[in-house]
Amino acid sequence: MGAPLLEVAGLEAYYGKSHILHGVTFHVGEGEIVGLLGRNGVGRSTTVKAIMGDVQPLGSIRFRGEEIAGLKPHQTALKGLGYVPETRDIFPGLTVRQNLQLGEKAGKTGGRWAMGDMFRMFPQLEERADMRAGVLSGGEQQMLTICRTLMGDPDLVMIDEPTEGLSPMMVEHVGRLLEEIARRGVAILLIEQKLTIALKIAHRLYVMGHGKIVYEGTSAELAAAADIRKEWLEV
Repeated sequence: MGAPLLEVAGLEAYYGKSHILHGVTFHVGEGEIVGLLGRNGVGRSTTVKAIMGDVQPLGSIRFRGEEIAGLKPHQTALKGLGYVPETRDIFPGLTVRQNLQLGEKAGKTGGRWAMGDMFRMFPQLEERADMRAGVLSGGEQQMLTICRTLMGDPDLVMIDEPTEGLSPMMVEHVGRLLEEIARRGVAILLIEQKLTIALKIAHRLYVMGHGKIVYEGTSAELAAAADIRKEWLEV
């Protein structure tokens, strides 16, 4: 993979007096798909919120060599980081087309993605382009959220639990979209519960436990590490 695009070192974070992250350290290379795995409650979502600026971080977060720890979310986004939260924060009263337009960065031209790309990848969104986003199914809302983030042309997109609650067919769709994103040179930090998806599409995987990284390896290495899966991933 390419040079490190995102480098996180010694990341700590708190919710009130609760100490959530304990020295999290990892990196994501240019155009790389990196999975961040772990059971619920181990700090995966807090990690991406701290990177984005939704949670106050302590430690170092470098993007393209520049320290970004402590920036506000909109400042982080302008640096080239995209974030797709697991809450699928669409604007239900606006149309699908308007939601996508909101993702565009003012004054930015010549990006990797246009609305036509979104509609080609997801014909369902084109069919519903002028419908209010609130009437879409959960899977369609998830696709819309990812596509809206891509409209801002990020260099790295952090996606939190994109397949949660989706039908098997929709899960396949999302998997193909993630591979297409990576093919266009966009790096992905993927938080995912479903090990099969992460093993299939991620180049490297980190496993979190108790607020820190407990394992790093390739998909093949984690697939062979039954002890790690049993201790840190299986319910």
